[in-house]
Order: sequence, then C-alpha cells, then structure tokens
Amino acid sequence: MTMDRRTLLSAGTGLGVIAATRPALATAGPREAHALEPGAAPSTSLKSKLQPGSPSDQTTALQAAIDAAAARGQPLHLPAGALRTGALRLPANTKLIGASGLTVLEFTGGPSFLTAKDASGVTLQDIVFDGGLLPLDPEQSDALLRFEGCTALILQRVEVRRALLNGISLERCSGRISDCTVRGASQAITSNNATGLEIAHNHIADCANNGILVWRDKPGEDGTIVSSNRIEGIKARNGGSGEYGNGINVFRADGVLVSGNRIAGCAYSAVRGNAASNIQIISNSCEKLGEVAIYAEFGFQGAIISNNLIDHAATGISVTNFSEGGRLAVVQGNLIRNLVRRENDPEDKRGEGITLEADTLVTGNIIESAATCGILVGWGKYMRDCMVTQNMVRACRTGILISSDDKAGSAMISGNMISGSHEGAVRMMDYGKPTGADLAQPGAAIPARLTITGNVATAG
Repeated sequence: MTMDRRTLLSAGTGLGVIAATRPALATAGPREAHALEPGAAPSTSLKSKLQPGSPSDQTTALQAAIDAAAARGQPLHLPAGALRTGALRLPANTKLIGASGLTVLEFTGGPSFLTAKDASGVTLQDIVFDGGLLPLDPEQSDALLRFEGCTALILQRVEVRRALLNGISLERCSGRISDCTVRGASQAITSNNATGLEIAHNHIADCANNGILVWRDKPGEDGTIVSSNRIEGIKARNGGSGEYGNGINVFRADGVLVSGNRIAGCAYSAVRGNAASNIQIISNSCEKLGEVAIYAEFGFQGAIISNNLIDHAATGISVTNFSEGGRLAVVQGNLIRNLVRRENDPEDKRGEGITLEADTLVTGNIIESAATCGILVGWGKYMRDCMVTQNMVRACRTGILISSDDKAGSAMISGNMISGSHEGAVRMMDYGKPTGADLAQPGAAIPARLTITGNVATAG
C-alpha cells in the first residue's frame, strides 16, 4: 500500500478570525500586527488590515500577523468571526488561538491552505478550517492542514470540514492531536514516520476512504498512541482489498497502542494492523464492519488483542498471513458476536469469530452467533503452535475448525465450552470447509499433532 497524493476541496461558511497585537509604542510608527497581551485591545493598524466577515481576501494581513506574533514568541488570539484567506505558512512557535466553534478560516484557493515545515512548537486551538471545496496542488500539500518535520505540535479543539481528500496530514511529526473534529475528508488524519505522536479524543465521521492512518515508509519503531477517538461512517471510495475503508490503519509502524476507541460503520475494518509488530489493540468498541473487525496481518511479529467488543462483522478478529511472517499473538478476553457470511462473494465468505495461524494463544473469549465457525485454526499448511483454551463459543454453525493439511503444525484445543453448534463442536477443515467427525465426541480419532481435551460440547 502506498499513500495517495491528491487534490483536495473544502468550503467556507460561518464566522471567522481577527488577529490581535499589543498596542504600538507612542513613539513608534505603523508596525505589523503582533500577538495580543492579556487584557490588551487590538491595535488600530490591525483593525484596519483585518476585516472579519468581509468577502475580500485577508491572506497578506493574516500572514503578517502570524509571522510577527511567532517572532515575539506570543500567541495570536483570533476572536469570533469569518476571515477569508489563501495559503498560510506557519513558522516555528506559531500559536493561533480562536473562539471555540466561532473562529473560522475560509479558504479562498491556492496550491495549499495551512502548512508548516520544520517548525517546532506550533499550536492551533479552537479554530474551524473550512476548505471551500477548492482544489489544492497535490505536489504542494495533500491535506487542508499539512505539517512536515514539526516537533511538539499541538492541535486542540480544531475542526476541519469539507476537505474532499485529507483533513490533517503529518510527516515526521511529534506532539498531540486531541479533541478535534474531521468530517467529510477522504482520510481524516494521516501520520507518516511519526517521532512521538498521540491522537486522542477526536471525532471523525463520514470519510470517503480511511479514518486515522499511522504509517511508516519502512518497518520500524513508531510508538504512536491512538486512544479514545470516535470514528464512524468510513467508506472505501477508492476500492481495493483493504487499503481503504478502515477506521484505524497501522502500516509498518511498530509499538503502536490502539485503545478505547469507538468505531462503527466502516466498509472494511475497525482496526487494521498491517506488518505492524508489537501492536496492542485493547478495549475498543467495534460495530457494523464490512470485513474483519480487527486485523493483525502480513509481516508482523507480536500482537496483543484484548478486551475488545465486536458486534456485527464478517469476521471478528484475524491473526493471519504466517506465509508472510505474521506470527506471535495473544487474543484474550474479547466479546465477539453476530458474524455474517458474505454469500455473494464466491471466494471469501468469512463468517468466523476468530482466525489464527501461528504462535498464538486464544483464551477467555466469548463468541456468539458466527455464521461459519466460532474459531478457525490454521489455513492449509500455515499453522504452528496454536493454543485455544477456555473460550465460550455459542450458537455458531461449527464451534472450532482446525486445518487438516498434513504439513500443518501442532495445536491444543482444551477447556472450551461449545454450545449450539449444529454442525459439530470441533472438526477438521480443508480451507474453511468442515471435514470428518466431531473431534469433541468420545472415541474420536484425533491426529497426533493435535491435543483436544477437556472441552464441553452441548447441543443448546
């Protein structure tokens, strides 16, 4: 998967901005706008340059105010009102603070909207950015707000709206994005090669392709924290087989923590870890997903997937692609229910609660109402050292399916409670198709590579 370079649109309505500075000295002549001291009033020269609510372009005056305030190391306070502006560049130590929900910057067009490069200490707070459904130059910026090489970046209570493509884009950035809202973008928040980032308590809705992306150019330590976000209504407009349509997508980024998010209505996955080692996916609420709700796939080593709630998906949790090096996981304490088969897909019907392949412990989960099976162990020859123990599997077509391939490795299936599985509690399978007798029944012939013991299988 590669990151898109794209044009973007956004639109401006509502109320906007005015810059403020400390009063000029009595002996000084006219000067550019500077940051407003607490209790001070905007200067006369500033009032004359910025015209909130005016249909005229205010780019020159606003850029001068930003530069002057940053140079003095002071915040630039932007009161309620609408200010129409083109491309703005944020130098180091820029601090733009608006009136919550009332300060709106309306984009008038240009190759980019708001950008910062190699700028430390940038803060945006309580500002609405509305892009006006106007295209950007994708070679200059891939988002309404674009940050590159920025350290200690803070975006707080910022709203980004009507961005046809990316809302907020970060490259090699550290800092925090919190309590922000992004609606109607292609991809809401994208981070590539983060250097210490937290994305928390944001609301993301109605995006065309993805919600939050945490990516790296090459596999390596990332450590981004993605927590307590509300994500809903994510489509897959660009198609593909999982590149798009995800609430949270972690790609080649190691050591990422995804916790406490509420994710609903995604075309593909709620959380998709692709080649992401040492990922932790913990205590997320995931509903109404079109494919696998939570994925650890391809060349990863190390995943903890625990205490998540999943309701309605094609598959609940998948730990897969041992063929590509995907291995080593704990899947524990999840509640997974209402897994459906995609009968209109001739090759990939799914309908499983949990699937696993290699070096994985599955324990203490509850799986209810899976149209194919509760737990699927292995895929062809790709199976090694799997332990499935002390799970509750209820009202699934088949309880547990295990690869029948002679080249598959060992597995232990023990201490599980399986009820209401009308096509058997524990059976072998050939690429998802059940074969042979129920191995949970007394006297069943169990292959030597398997240990199946202490399971309770009941009809109801």
